[in-house]
Amino acid sequence: MMRWDRMRESSNVEDNRSSGGGMVGGGLRLGVGGIAVAVVVGLLLGKSPMEILGFVMQLSGNQPVATQGARPAATDNDQNKQMVAHVLGDTEDTWKQLFAEQADAQYVAPKLVLFRNAVQSACGQASSAVGPFYCPADSKVYLDLGFFDELHRRFGAPGDFAAAYVVAHEVGHHVQNQLGISDKVHQAEQKLSKAAANALSVKLELQADCFAGVWGHYASQRGVLEAGDLEEALKAANAIGDDTLQRNAGHSIAPDSFTHGTSEQRMHWFRQGFDNGNMKLCNTFAKGA
Repeated sequence: MMRWDRMRESSNVEDNRSSGGGMVGGGLRLGVGGIAVAVVVGLLLGKSPMEILGFVMQLSGNQPVATQGARPAATDNDQNKQMVAHVLGDTEDTWKQLFAEQADAQYVAPKLVLFRNAVQSACGQASSAVGPFYCPADSKVYLDLGFFDELHRRFGAPGDFAAAYVVAHEVGHHVQNQLGISDKVHQAEQKLSKAAANALSVKLELQADCFAGVWGHYASQRGVLEAGDLEEALKAANAIGDDTLQRNAGHSIAPDSFTHGTSEQRMHWFRQGFDNGNMKLCNTFAKGA
């Protein structure tokens, strides 16, 4: 089990769970314009068409929010919150050092917002259905802790380091935003076909996986990982690959619709960062990468 209690606890965690996120009962009703906004926000966040569809259906009230009322009440000292705060603190320490050593830049840490059911971000309103996400407009990571239960029950990827991988992946998007990579990618996507834009989105997501692995490399060096932790993260990366998700949903594999990469790609790039600890080796945009 990962010794997250040995990591420094971050003060950059905002707990908004007590507000309930403004989504109660059957959800909100959206008009055509609202649905269009939801789709655009989903695409900006790198979500797959299936994820966006589920998000829109929930906000439109066309399907119930299955997890409402089932999650424990928010507290100030629950274990998942503590674990996330310690992992976030460790990513802050790691990236502050790496920016100075490998990027000749200053790292500004993101905020991490905990929410339940739905949340309002600078990128728009989002449901828990879209999963954890990073909003570049406000430099915040958004997380419903119920996703860790989903990771365990639905995706068969339990463990603290599997959950930490999810946090580190979203922090990886913040690293991309800090380095100007995200802006370049989103600008390029506007000029591409849907398939080409998806392919570029995959490279952005895989780089975030690699950056998560870079953090894991230094966490391992600090002695906070134990036997089996790496396998937990790789199992999570495998479970949420686009091809695996499509196959498990009973659909044929459609590479042109990929937004995050195959299971093999996600495991490869996380391992690339974990084995080397060098952010410069996370260039998923290089020819032949």
